[in-house]
Amino acid sequence: MYALENVLRPYAWGSPTAIAGLLGRPASGGPEAELWIGAHPDSPSTAARADDGGPLALDALIAGDPDHFLGSESVAAFGPRLPFLLKVLAADHPLSLQVHPTLEQARAGFAREEAAGVDRSAATRNYKDDNHKPEMIFALTPFEALCGFRPAAESRAVFEDLARAFEQGGREVPALLPQLVGDLARPEEGQALRAAFERLIGGGDDVAAATAAVVELLAAGTPEGPDAALDTVGTLNAEYPGDPGVLISLLLNRISLAPGEAVYLPAGNVHAYLHGLGIEVMASSDNVLRGGLTPKFVDVPELLQTIAFEAVGVPELRAEQTMLGQELYRPPFQEFALQRIELAPGGEAVPLAQSGAAVLIVVAGSVMLDSPKGDLRLDRGGSAFVPAAEAPVNVHPAGDTAGPAVVFAVTTGMKA
Repeated sequence: MYALENVLRPYAWGSPTAIAGLLGRPASGGPEAELWIGAHPDSPSTAARADDGGPLALDALIAGDPDHFLGSESVAAFGPRLPFLLKVLAADHPLSLQVHPTLEQARAGFAREEAAGVDRSAATRNYKDDNHKPEMIFALTPFEALCGFRPAAESRAVFEDLARAFEQGGREVPALLPQLVGDLARPEEGQALRAAFERLIGGGDDVAAATAAVVELLAAGTPEGPDAALDTVGTLNAEYPGDPGVLISLLLNRISLAPGEAVYLPAGNVHAYLHGLGIEVMASSDNVLRGGLTPKFVDVPELLQTIAFEAVGVPELRAEQTMLGQELYRPPFQEFALQRIELAPGGEAVPLAQSGAAVLIVVAGSVMLDSPKGDLRLDRGGSAFVPAAEAPVNVHPAGDTAGPAVVFAVTTGMKA
């Protein structure tokens, strides 16, 4: 087993205090958006090798003996790379409206941009790697997000209510609103959602003007009635005035996760995290196609090829309790599954659910990892990589820990 040092991403939307507070260390003084724990080549963790030499990047360590570190089944299924990436994510401001490609789209797009000679660091690059990026988020604090299209009829009713409120207030109805109502009234739902999205994503003066008018209307306190999506319009416009994503948000499910709740996000799902602290897990990729709420590059044609234009319910992910006392979150993806481990002081050990390699991070208390090849202590904020060859591993509360210990661990979603 290997203790890890991990890379902190200081994106502007990050919280300056949340990750530091969770892990019990001083804040850096700037935004701390994501802590990457894994072997993605852009920001690999560094593994401490007490017996084998100095620190080594985790992707390089794995490359030295993939079957040993990952297991032959994982290598056969996903290639000689760690198939998942664990992050601690802390959003103080909304992230970009975004979607992730399917595996086939990622492979084709990456090959196309490689053949065209597009630099991998170019601002106009869509595909940073050849992998898809299904993901999940587990809320550690109240967590707000936009997640997938809601039924076209629901969105149509929102735009109808807005138009009615303009009329009742003696205001001119922005021409864009009845156009969106017409789009969303199409009989085939996928076509309705696509038509409304396409009308908005192009931006332009009419979208900016309609957004400003809607924000002004809502600031005056109309229409009446609770709708978190309408509250979101003002919040988003304050960050990105006139951005197409402000009104696109009214096409999407607005969700509020309580601590301990989780959702998963398949390819094609349009989403944006708005605020909160969470544990994020994904296939090991950095492929993001943006659709608004960002100053970064938006490739509209490629975006439209990637989005799944279908209404979806909120994809909640509930815990599975095993006979071994394991609390597992298994999204419908083979690359990863999340385990949450909570240990009372002096309590019984919990087996690490492990199919191939695993990574762990301790967010409270201290634990001892016990494998047939040795032990490793992790205190709050500590993390580790567990090779496939070191299974089975038991997670014990450290003898001197005063309160409960809480650990999050990720392994592949394949059944052990």
